[in-house]
Amino acid sequence: MKYYQEITCPNCTNSNLMKSGSSDRGVQRYRCQTSDCPTNTFMLEYCYKACEFGIKEQVIEMAINSSGTRDTARVLKINKNTVTRTLKNKEDSLVQVNPLFQTFDKGKPLEVRLEQVCCEEAEVDEQWSFVGNKSNQRWLWHAVDHKTNTVLAYVFGKRKDIVFKELKALLAPLNISRYYTDDWGAYERHIDADQHEIGKRNTQKIERKNLNFRTWIKRLTRRTICFSKLEKMHDIVIGLLINKVEFGRNIHAKTQI
Repeated sequence: MKYYQEITCPNCTNSNLMKSGSSDRGVQRYRCQTSDCPTNTFMLEYCYKACEFGIKEQVIEMAINSSGTRDTARVLKINKNTVTRTLKNKEDSLVQVNPLFQTFDKGKPLEVRLEQVCCEEAEVDEQWSFVGNKSNQRWLWHAVDHKTNTVLAYVFGKRKDIVFKELKALLAPLNISRYYTDDWGAYERHIDADQHEIGKRNTQKIERKNLNFRTWIKRLTRRTICFSKLEKMHDIVIGLLINKVEFGRNIHAKTQI
């Protein structure tokens, strides 16, 4: 004997319904025929994949590994708005200065603590990509420790002196005594001559770092169709990459210590 389930509108409990297509996963949708019912369409079972455990983490991992918003939505079978919202929610958890060079751990020996927080020499450089179109350039300014090739701090902006001054302000607590840069004028104008050295010999590590970033993430590759449409998304995705790979932070944690 077969049993049939009576389907009613979840809002007005009316059984006067009609089929209205199906979802991406083939689940049947229904539409209420009552004229004054506010219900648009509904399904008997909702099982949105974005609610599953671990999906938000996969969104972030795919973003920092060169997947675009639509790529991620297609692979994970979720809405692209969910992808965008997940990434935007991570903006407040990002830091621009490497925590390893900011904090003391009292449980460690003195020499280990000094090695973490002291940076005598730093390499500084800038690299550009674009947002929306190539006329709207977006520059990533960052500094790396000359000894360990670890990113110390980063900022985004135009290729102007004011942006470099923001980066220099972030580096001020590290008491850097020597800067190695290229011949871009902003460096010479805002770094004391006795602390500044221009040339390619001592900037090879940061140039290699630039290439690593461009290889890792498409948004920094200038000859590609994968680019950001919003500066906010551009900064968040690259910031997540730096926070995880260079700063060693857990970018999936809800709260950061």
